[in-house]
Formats: sequence, structure tokens, C-alpha cells
Amino acid sequence: MNGLRLALSWLTVLPVPGPRAIDRRAAAAAIRWAPVVGVLLGAVSAAVLTGATALGVPPLAAGLLAVATPALLTRGMHLDGLADTADGLGCYGPPERALALMRDGGAGPFAVVTLLLVLGLQAATLAALVAVPSGWPGVVLAVVAGRVAFAWCCRRGVPAARPQGLGALVADSQPWWVPALGWLALATAAVVVVPSRPWQGPLAVALGAGAVMVLSGHTARRFGGVTGDVLGAAAELATTVMLVTLAAGRS
Repeated sequence: MNGLRLALSWLTVLPVPGPRAIDRRAAAAAIRWAPVVGVLLGAVSAAVLTGATALGVPPLAAGLLAVATPALLTRGMHLDGLADTADGLGCYGPPERALALMRDGGAGPFAVVTLLLVLGLQAATLAALVAVPSGWPGVVLAVVAGRVAFAWCCRRGVPAARPQGLGALVADSQPWWVPALGWLALATAAVVVVPSRPWQGPLAVALGAGAVMVLSGHTARRFGGVTGDVLGAAAELATTVMLVTLAAGRS
């Protein structure tokens, strides 16, 4: 259970003590447990969305509250990773320059625009999902998909871009079938998310997975491997693509 404890300790603000020693084995197990953490975060976000709407909060405001909830529960680490990755991909020069810019901690224009676009899309699509009776399961699945994305980014054959940091602990640690099984399970569950169009949920999972594959391949070439920031960017990308696809035609 060290992997689950480490996943909860890393990926949430819950006061769960992690294992005494954090090595590559424990870190790899935490990546495999990450979707379970996604279920917890997604359920809380869906509850906030549904509860706020029941209290009369306007749909878009309720969507913003639902977006803020996982950000607070994760210390905003995935949004920070998304911002740093956007700045790294937006700069010119060799991988070393991109990685140095990502370590800087500031938010450049690429980061600001990317954050505004992603957060706006998430809030707007959540507002559309809450307007339909069966919308909340899609919220949970979208958040879980973001955590399944970790395993693909850490698949075998993708090295760490830096010798230190989270990327060095988890890079090259996951067999390809781990994320494949995760996405297959999500696609199966997603069949019932849109009852009138059973194909829409699996399509959302497929598009989210495809977007993560493209991002992971591009960042591996651009940065020379995976970093912790790339994991955060992949999580937010998968979640956003799924939410947009699930919300299509449901407003």
C-alpha cells in the first residue's frame, strides 16, 4: 500500500503520511495508483458542481467552483505543470534553455494564455454538463483520465529530461499496457455517460488519450524526456479534451 499512500501524499493535500523511503519502486507504484486518487478528486468536484447548482448558483459560476476544487485539493500542481510546459514549448533554443525556463517558476505569456483557455473550457463545459441529469459521472471520468495520463507519460522508453526531480523518479517505469488498461476501463465505463449516444463517452476517452500521446511524444522530443511538469500538463489536457467532447451537443 506504499504506492497508494505516496499517491495520496503527492497528489492531494490530504494529511496522509507517505512511505519513509521514496525510491523508484514506490514512485512507480504511486503512478499506477493515481487513477484511484482521480476518482476521489472527481467525486468531490462533481459534488461541488451539483451542490452549487442545487443552491441556485449560476451554471458557469458553479463550473468555476468545480474547477477550483481539484486545484485546491492538489495545491494547483497540475496547473503549475501545465503553465511551465506551455512556456517551455513556446520558447526557442535547445532543450536546456526550455528546461531552465520551466524551472524559473515565473509565468510567461504562453503560460497565461494556456491557463486562461484551459480553465475557461473546463468551467464552460462543466456548466453544460450540470444542465443534464446524467452529467456528473462524466466529470469523475474526466478527472480520472487525467491521472491515467501519468502512466503513458512515464512509459518504458521515455527517459527523464533531468537527472533530478519527479520526472527522474517515475520516468521509464510503466509498461505500455498499464495506461492501455486504464483507458480501456474508462472507455467501457463511459458507454453509459451519455445514454442517448453511447458512443460519445468512449470517443471522449479516445480523444483524450490521443491528445496525451501527442503531447508526450512532442515533449519527449523537445525536452529530451519527461518532467514532472509534463505530467501536470498531460493531466489537464486529458481532462479538458474529455469534458469538451462529453459536453458537445448536451447544452
